[in-house]
Amino acid sequence: MKTADFSFELPAELIAQEPLPERSASRLLAVETASAACSHLTFRDLPQLLTPDDLLVFNNTRVIPARLFAQKQTGGRVEILIERVLGDGSALAHVRASKSPRDGALLLITPDSESDVSDLALRVLGREGALFVLVPETGTLKDMMRRYGHMPLPPYIEREDTADDRNRYQTLYGSRDGAVAAPTAGLHFDQTLLEQLDAAGVAKTEVTLHVGAGTFQPVRAEHVEDHTMHSEYIEVDQTCCDAVAACRARGGRVIAVGTTAVRSLESAAQLSGKDQTLKPFSGDTDIFLYPGATFHVVDAMITNFHLPESTLIMLVSAFAGTDTIRHAYRTAIENRYRFFSYGDAMFLTKERNG
Repeated sequence: MKTADFSFELPAELIAQEPLPERSASRLLAVETASAACSHLTFRDLPQLLTPDDLLVFNNTRVIPARLFAQKQTGGRVEILIERVLGDGSALAHVRASKSPRDGALLLITPDSESDVSDLALRVLGREGALFVLVPETGTLKDMMRRYGHMPLPPYIEREDTADDRNRYQTLYGSRDGAVAAPTAGLHFDQTLLEQLDAAGVAKTEVTLHVGAGTFQPVRAEHVEDHTMHSEYIEVDQTCCDAVAACRARGGRVIAVGTTAVRSLESAAQLSGKDQTLKPFSGDTDIFLYPGATFHVVDAMITNFHLPESTLIMLVSAFAGTDTIRHAYRTAIENRYRFFSYGDAMFLTKERNG
């Protein structure tokens, strides 16, 4: 299977650079998997696609202001993207500089790429693969991000982050800090819609997946099967497992809000043993779902539109069928849908033989 099979041409003007004024005003392309028929809705129409027997699974991660600027003691400018905060207060991070900092180097935090240094600093302890191990020399990572951190907007958003992004590049229900990219399907839910779903009796549960920067990386291998998947931390607890079991018992559908919820549920099932029954799990997952994969838990999903040749377009192709996704993306482009993180959404059901 070739990576190029998941490429498509996208007019640049369809890449959403800003969120809409209202979260639930986004468009929703409802795709009938069996026929590939597409219905053009708004996200506020979501309740009409659901029944009280269904279960929505949300990812409760919160995006941290993980983008920091710094200066070497020699004067060179540095950009830092925190990938993961570790239990001892240190971090794994991507570091961009004209010359990579050496072990032991001190990185003096600055408010932005042009400012003078602050009173906070990080020291480089070493490397773990492509990531640098950084430890606070003065202050704490939490303090650095609170005072000087920038929201880590995706590279295809060609502007600097603003104060509004602190709110809009964040779900309303996120409660656990740790992501460096938003679980974007959840960005469309506003308080009114959440209350409507409650009033309609649609059940909800949560998982945690702290989204890493690897989510934006294209697959560079010529063949999909040769790609090495990045790892992300997940938690699926007993409450979630019980909610899924209850949904199954009443004949409802497990509907994942975003690919991160899909990865969490399917990882926990895959790691549970031969029977693939959903059981609690916490730890790293590097699950790679591409056409040919079997989905044991998720019946339907809500998702944004994804980058060409990315692991996420491969995931939705595995879920709904490659031909269905190609048709849906062509339809979305023809109808001027907005793409990627601040863009519009799709509602997909699982391919019958998936």
